[in-house]
Amino acid sequence: MTQHPTVQNQVIDLVQRACACDLEEITRHCTNLTWNQVFLAVDGLSRSGHLRLIFQGRGLYTVTVRQPLDGQSYPPSLPS
Repeated sequence: MTQHPTVQNQVIDLVQRACACDLEEITRHCTNLTWNQVFLAVDGLSRSGHLRLIFQGRGLYTVTVRQPLDGQSYPPSLPS
C-alpha cells in the first residue's frame, strides 16, 4: 500500500527545497492541495516552530524553514 505524504510534509519539503517562498508558490507547486489546505498547514507549522513567516508588507509573507537557535534542535518532530 502506498503511503501519501501529509499536507504538512508536502509543505515542509517544498519550502526546504526552495529555501524561501510564499503561499501562492506553495499552492502552485502542490497541485493536489487547495489554497486553504496550504494556509492551514503553514499556519500550524509556523505556530509549532517548523516554519518562519517573514512579513514583506501589504499582506505578503515569505515562508522559510525555521533555523535552530544555539543549543536547540529544529525542527521539532512533526505530529503524526
